[in-house]
Amino acid sequence: MIAIVDYGMGNLRSVQKAFEKVGIVAEITDKAEVIAQASGVVLPGVGAFKDCYDGLVARGLDGLVKDVAVSGRPFLGICVGLQLLFEYSDEGAGSPGLGILKGHVRRFPDARLSGLKVPHMGWNLLQPTPGQNVRLLHGVSDKPYAYFVHSYYAVPEDDRVILARCNYGLDFPAMVGQGNLYAVQFHPEKSQWDGITMLRNFGELTR
Repeated sequence: MIAIVDYGMGNLRSVQKAFEKVGIVAEITDKAEVIAQASGVVLPGVGAFKDCYDGLVARGLDGLVKDVAVSGRPFLGICVGLQLLFEYSDEGAGSPGLGILKGHVRRFPDARLSGLKVPHMGWNLLQPTPGQNVRLLHGVSDKPYAYFVHSYYAVPEDDRVILARCNYGLDFPAMVGQGNLYAVQFHPEKSQWDGITMLRNFGELTR
């Protein structure tokens, strides 16, 4: 069973329904014992970085999420769930993250400078990192598109954790990972066939 971490943030039911489409059981839960025993863990996130981080801390789940993410058990962060894996976000007055991956989170340049609207919202092309055999991307389209809604992006210290990029005025990490830890800046549950394929691949990692 996959545990979808409920910490008061994120469109949890849509993620659960996407797993159900490919026959994968996923339970929405804030219970530490369920998360600790799950075969895989998903950390969604929608909204402000600090609110998401504070939601984890308030439920006493921040330490458990860190432990699971580095344990080798399949782990998937989605949207702000990717950003939380890093050490710090510039959003608002700034906020610490979980510090599982080294790096920070930065806002896209002002639209007056880039000519692009912020947030980055809609479909965009994923550019897998050459030479990487990424299990989550097995079976996706030759030119996979994904659905994004975000104003901030991760800046890893180590480029080797970047599994796929996207461009929105600048290149940014669309997918990061190491071992069985994966995180995506886009919403796979809203990314039609390619997104559902990635969730199926994640489910297969848990078996």
